[in-house]
Amino acid sequence: MAAADTLERQIRERGGPPAHVAVIMDGNGRWARRRMLPRIMGHREGRKAVRRIVEAAAGIGIQHLTLFTFSMENWRRPDAEVKALMQFLEDVLESECAELDRNDIRLRSLGRLELLPPGTLAHLRAAEARLADNQGMRLNLALSYGGRAEIVDAARAFAAAVARGAARPEDLDEERFASYLYLPDLPPVDLLIRTSGEQRISNFCLWQLAYAEIHITPTLWPDFTAEDLYGAILDFLGRERRFGKVL
Repeated sequence: MAAADTLERQIRERGGPPAHVAVIMDGNGRWARRRMLPRIMGHREGRKAVRRIVEAAAGIGIQHLTLFTFSMENWRRPDAEVKALMQFLEDVLESECAELDRNDIRLRSLGRLELLPPGTLAHLRAAEARLADNQGMRLNLALSYGGRAEIVDAARAFAAAVARGAARPEDLDEERFASYLYLPDLPPVDLLIRTSGEQRISNFCLWQLAYAEIHITPTLWPDFTAEDLYGAILDFLGRERRFGKVL
């Protein structure tokens, strides 16, 4: 804890954390495989990391934390694993909701949620409703999510608005297009963290990542700690963000 306290103090002294941090939580399966355990055990350990990082992010003052929880590509996994993950998600939503509420955290979701099993979607909507009035950090779960799918769905929504006379093609600009994304009020990602050492964005938040700083760590997600989060934030705070301009 002493190390975490020191890092937290350094973040506050340097102006505080970025507003929006997104995380590709990678490495659960490898964590389990290295220990010769079933993959689901890696996901169970990953749940503990989620709890640690949500608590640390809210405590340091991050406004938006977006977690890549289940991708569109994940539907291609074996049926037994997908079913186990959906049941696991239901259990987590039910067991963690009270703690999120105590910490004034609001829960939101983005993705093609209609593809979720009805029971899983019901648990998700119930948790979102319970936490809807909270004013603290926004915890955004990307579920059944793909960045290309989000852009396609936004384009379809705009085309439908044009077809019913509610919009004109010539009125479309970046701001108008963004209003058709899954969470229109979600600000751009400032810092993207990817665990497990993989160096790709895996179809995650393609629109929102346009000018994000990227921090890659070899640490597997179940081993990711508050100290790792704070270290990534300090790395971010040491960078010069130009947004295409010459400073």
